[in-house]
Amino acid sequence: MNQKPTLHFFCGKMASGKSTLAKSLAIESNAILMAEDIWLSKLYSEEINDFNDYLKYSSRLKGILSQHIQDILSQGTSIILDFPGNTPSQRNWFRSIFESVEVNHLLHYIIASDDLCKQQLKIRSRNKPEDSAFTTEAEFEAITKYFQPPTAEEKFNIKTYHKD
Repeated sequence: MNQKPTLHFFCGKMASGKSTLAKSLAIESNAILMAEDIWLSKLYSEEINDFNDYLKYSSRLKGILSQHIQDILSQGTSIILDFPGNTPSQRNWFRSIFESVEVNHLLHYIIASDDLCKQQLKIRSRNKPEDSAFTTEAEFEAITKYFQPPTAEEKFNIKTYHKD
């Protein structure tokens, strides 16, 4: 009997390690990795200048990719979506995908302190990869204000990681 594919997605503060975990999971699970930062940097690099621009183009990208992701899952291939799931509305997008094609899902929730995230952000900023959009401590503070951990009421399958 064939096992249903799984849609993997992430919740965790900026620089908590979501993308690093996504890359390793893609290799371990032999799944397709789709990373929002890469898509946005390739499609809208000149259009994204602040957080409001990010929100606009992130929403546009999700609209473009939703059906494509559903099609891949329907073919039996698991997907690692390295897109933030840091608010209930962001997580609802993932829910709309996995429920529409009736596949398994797993929310990877990384719990990390602000201090650890800021340390990792400084390291990331020094070696700023091409796909890093937001890298300052002020941007971290502004974006973290919106962070909402997943709740039991959302009824996701959750795997939790505690980072020290």
